[in-house]
Amino acid sequence: MDAADCFSAIWEEIDRSESYLVCSNYEEAASMASSVLKRIRENGDGSRAFEHNDELFEVMESAGMVLVQSLNELGRASNILSELKELFGYPAAVPAEVLLTGLCLQISAGSLMGVKEFLQDFLSMWSLADGRVYVLSGADSNMKVHEQCDRRKTLDVETFSAVVELYAVTLLGKHLKESNLAISWLEKAALPEEKRQVLLRRLHSMYSEKTSNRVHGSSDLPEDRDIHGSSSNLANLSEESSKASKANYMPNGKTAINQAIKDISRHRNQSVWWWFRSINLKFGNMHLAITNGKIVISCLFVLLCYLVQKRRAALNEIVKRRVLWVKKSLLDLWRLAFSYQVNPLAAVQPIPAATRPGR
Repeated sequence: MDAADCFSAIWEEIDRSESYLVCSNYEEAASMASSVLKRIRENGDGSRAFEHNDELFEVMESAGMVLVQSLNELGRASNILSELKELFGYPAAVPAEVLLTGLCLQISAGSLMGVKEFLQDFLSMWSLADGRVYVLSGADSNMKVHEQCDRRKTLDVETFSAVVELYAVTLLGKHLKESNLAISWLEKAALPEEKRQVLLRRLHSMYSEKTSNRVHGSSDLPEDRDIHGSSSNLANLSEESSKASKANYMPNGKTAINQAIKDISRHRNQSVWWWFRSINLKFGNMHLAITNGKIVISCLFVLLCYLVQKRRAALNEIVKRRVLWVKKSLLDLWRLAFSYQVNPLAAVQPIPAATRPGR
């Protein structure tokens, strides 16, 4: 099989795995994505099957996204890191989007085993070159932005900063409660100064809030709070990357239908519960709770009374006419019933001769 045929066959398998993912056949999707990644690793860098390195990167990223989403849907999010290690070999070989999505899903599932060491290894393999791009260790440190030809060996600043935020802010600062370690690591990290200051401010805010809570008798910083939204930003990044990857695998029509169903369900629930919501009123020591349903019924009753009052004369006229019509109908019926004249001698009078038969 030549390179072109191998390239087509691999993409057909990825398309099939994406179809399995859309159809909720997660076991088949994960198995096929793993098979593709294993084949690429066994063939070295896979250059024989791909004309450009970007094609190889897209194959690895697509298969990796199918894999991590399928494992999450199967309830095996805690195994995502071990699967990535087995299929990609070393941390820097994992595409950044796959890394972010997979580890966010694993952290959300409550499994932190090995995540810290894996992220440390990944981040240590990149160095900042030209001030605007990160290159993999061993690559040309003098690489310029316009010379980026291998996406496996370069990372843009935004993507690298997202991985840093996952490691320092979310993992160390929020989940492991190691804010001091995160701050000291960020101060030495090779980051643009603007990005460094943003992340440091978030960590300092988390640390100061934690200290304040301890002073006021609170033992731990609530895990679901973050004043400057660092965790929410990362959660949004994970959600957006997950949505974007799913959008690549789902037909637009199916995505739109699913979203429409969710919106309709949400609006229907809101409309049902709106009727039972209450308004609380407090007058001194007296507390009064009035539901929206009672308010609406009261308004309708007041409106009905207003209309009756305003149209009283017209209503009286209509009722009077109806009463007169019923009275006249009863009188006519009475007269019709007793106006027929009955001859009391008809029973004893003989039949006229002209009407007798036979004559």
